[in-house]
Amino acid sequence: MGADREGGARRMPGRAVAYAACGVVVLAGCASMPDDGDLRGVESTPRQDTQVRVFAMPPREDAPPSEIVQGFLESLTSDDPSYATARQYLTGEARQTWRPEAATTVLADGPGTEAGPAGGRVDGDDLTFTLTGTTVAGVDAQQAYAPASGRYSQSVHLTKNRKTGQWRIDGLPQGVVMGKSDFERNYMSVNKYYFASNASNSADEANGQSAAVADPVYVRERVDPMTEMVRSLLNGPTGWLRPVVRSSFPTGTALANGVTSLTPDDQNMLTVPLNAKAARVGQTQCDEMAAQLLFTLQNLTPAVDEVELRAGGTRLCSLGEDRATTVASRGSAKHAEYLYFVDGKHRLVRIPAGSSETKADPVPGALGEGAKELRAAAVSRDEHMAAGVSYDGKTLYVGALVSGSSLGEPVLRSQGQTEADRLTTPSWDARGDLWVADRDPADPRLLLLEQGAGQPLEVRTPGLDGRIRDVRVAADGVRVALVVEKNGKGSLLIGRIERDEKDGERPVVSVLELRPATTELEEVTTMAWAGDSRLVVVGREQGGVQQMRYVQVDGSVPEGPAPAALTGVKEIAAAEDERLPLVAYSEDGIVRLPTGAQWQKVVKDGSAPIYPG
Repeated sequence: MGADREGGARRMPGRAVAYAACGVVVLAGCASMPDDGDLRGVESTPRQDTQVRVFAMPPREDAPPSEIVQGFLESLTSDDPSYATARQYLTGEARQTWRPEAATTVLADGPGTEAGPAGGRVDGDDLTFTLTGTTVAGVDAQQAYAPASGRYSQSVHLTKNRKTGQWRIDGLPQGVVMGKSDFERNYMSVNKYYFASNASNSADEANGQSAAVADPVYVRERVDPMTEMVRSLLNGPTGWLRPVVRSSFPTGTALANGVTSLTPDDQNMLTVPLNAKAARVGQTQCDEMAAQLLFTLQNLTPAVDEVELRAGGTRLCSLGEDRATTVASRGSAKHAEYLYFVDGKHRLVRIPAGSSETKADPVPGALGEGAKELRAAAVSRDEHMAAGVSYDGKTLYVGALVSGSSLGEPVLRSQGQTEADRLTTPSWDARGDLWVADRDPADPRLLLLEQGAGQPLEVRTPGLDGRIRDVRVAADGVRVALVVEKNGKGSLLIGRIERDEKDGERPVVSVLELRPATTELEEVTTMAWAGDSRLVVVGREQGGVQQMRYVQVDGSVPEGPAPAALTGVKEIAAAEDERLPLVAYSEDGIVRLPTGAQWQKVVKDGSAPIYPG
């Protein structure tokens, strides 16, 4: 299940169902295991029907070591809430020290097993097996996903109880390990929400709204994900995002003692009892706490339309979906007025967003009048300002989208010798600041113009290895997506935006901890934000043809189909509001992809499509 949802509407998770309707499958692989000899690899469980829950078999009497290891590994892929069956394969001491929640290691296939030096023969009271495989990803103790690579090799030690004669595991790695298909069956990605801590000057903050930031995590899909997501939210943001977000829940807030499960009532209201740490919050803070919960739980099943917070038996506040949008702004909840692109006369033009219109009108102001021929443009998120890159890529202009407005002098010039070595398409952030990269090989820089004007700030990019080809700032204002070129190939990286602001001084802006979002694509052509934590990317796998796919900011692939195929894509436009169609510039001109339809031509003569941002 992807963390972002189409249309913002609540949909049943792809594999989630009401538990009362679930069928049951027992992992019965143990019945066919060898009594001795080498272990075979643990095959990943085939994807099951959406109404199936999987439970494991406990160890049978007098099972040999090979069967104990195999049964334990298979039990890790079951829907057992507390891994109670898996613990039956362990000694008493190992049960106490094993922490399955410490990490989840995802292998390309199920873990293979190799017997120790004894060749699988049981000659004494102990035996070691080695788990092997190719690592593709990991989920840490904060439930954060990260792509990974390399060989996996961990030891599992077994001992024979002298009194009972039963083999059990007494030494094993912390966490759980499973194949990719089992991970996809067991886990789902869900966004939890916090507030941007570096957006104090944004228009939303000025209107009394905080900017909501999605923090995707992975939870077990059929093990009470609603309660697990509330706990995860209360535990705070993941480490990568923590420096740039805040939570309105007081430090130490947790579910009240004795609360083991949360379920909304028949009116879709969820009551969340909290401990005493939350007892003294004011109305504004409580509303923000409730908004965080609503945004986090909105795509889970059963539906949650309202949240009531309680502490010490007292009602703190309640918040419904209708008021949540007045408490905090969320990129996916904002509807763009227009789709913009550069027409055949190199003017900035627009058509109503989401419409079936094919006739575009020039935007009000100088950028729509054709006084300066444009190659690319960006429109501010409030759709009041626009920036345009000249046709030769040398200069950047900024102007108001108001009839009769003028451009004035360029706000930025590049000294690059060729068009490919000059300015990229710009991008506006939630604060009204303008981002652009200068690709001049003699002085490659990522630049920021505060409110689209003044002396550009050079953004610090420690650890950046390559030259920026494309820049897109997320609606939350704390993350930026970069296509970075190295050795002639582009890769997609996600960075965290940090600002060091002091009174009377210009801010120091940095993009930190860049991490890859498309490890499987050898070459990324273009990309755009397509949800609170999702992007649409056009690129090629090694030796493959061009393809279009969705990716999460953490590098995982959301559940659901990829966009319909389209050849010759040069640029892609998407809105965080997923009700709006994808738009592309391809060999057929400007085309769009309405929900449930195929690509449709908008205009033949046009390029550089964009939504606000």
